[in-house]
Amino acid sequence: MQGTPRILVKGAGVAGMTAAVTLAKRGGRVTLYDPGGRVGAGASWMAGGMLAPWCEAESAPEDVTAQSVASVDWWAAHVPDVVRAGSLVLAPPRDVGEVARFGRRTSHFQTVDGEQIADLEPDLAGRFHKGLFFAEEGHVDPRKALVALLESLKTMGGQAIFNEADEPDAAGFDWVVDCTGLNVRKALPALRGVRGEMLLLRCPDVALHRPVRMLHPRIPIYIVPRADHVFMVGATMIESENAGGMTVRSITELLNAAWVLHPAFAEAEILEMGTGVRPSFPDNMPRVIQDGRTVYVNGMYRHGFLLSPTRAQEAADIVFGTAG
Repeated sequence: MQGTPRILVKGAGVAGMTAAVTLAKRGGRVTLYDPGGRVGAGASWMAGGMLAPWCEAESAPEDVTAQSVASVDWWAAHVPDVVRAGSLVLAPPRDVGEVARFGRRTSHFQTVDGEQIADLEPDLAGRFHKGLFFAEEGHVDPRKALVALLESLKTMGGQAIFNEADEPDAAGFDWVVDCTGLNVRKALPALRGVRGEMLLLRCPDVALHRPVRMLHPRIPIYIVPRADHVFMVGATMIESENAGGMTVRSITELLNAAWVLHPAFAEAEILEMGTGVRPSFPDNMPRVIQDGRTVYVNGMYRHGFLLSPTRAQEAADIVFGTAG
């Protein structure tokens, strides 16, 4: 295609924002459209923002790790405040066998004892005697990151349209990159929804420097530190497309996990309870699918922040004619 391609990116979640920025950097004239009132409306706003390819290998296909190892570098190059402090995996004494099981399924970690855990996280001193430390991982605040990507897009000459019921006419664009999740199930019938739930807590009496994964035989929980002693606690994975309020069971499990990590969480302030439905394919692997001049980037499952940079690059390769 001659000249600068005009590209409509639909959806302002993590898939849409990474695609929009990647396409603009490649020289596209990008218009971002989302009928919601802001960037990140939907599941991406509820995400943990963990950039943890090695930890995810515990339950994800090998391709997830292979395709997401560079994600920390991508996010650090595009948004501020990416923290490269690793991930810490722990289990309460009654479930300490889960640590060994997790280690057998993963790599790129150091086994740590109680003293080393205390060095990494002083507030957890004396509470755990065995864990795994994944030093190469990182995390980012999804809400700040998505807003930063929007500002980057605008700086590169892109435009964003929110709160408009009528989307721009696709006929006015050379390409449409659709990142609208379950809204395109008619075109991608294999999609299903997977519900996730999270809490935001404020606890001035606890300081953490990195995400902590609390292992449990049934439901592993992670706790991700954010600014001002705020912690994201999540997230359940439920085969349901019900986006309603949180269940009592989920709230209890998330709060119990936080309390087990540190008793001070019993006095934490609950700032927010949220649910989101993640679009997922049967194998839980995100895909880029071309249909004429429309490119679908979808099925992010729980890997949105890990795999969206890779999928955005795949979409850009199609648009600019460099796909292998």
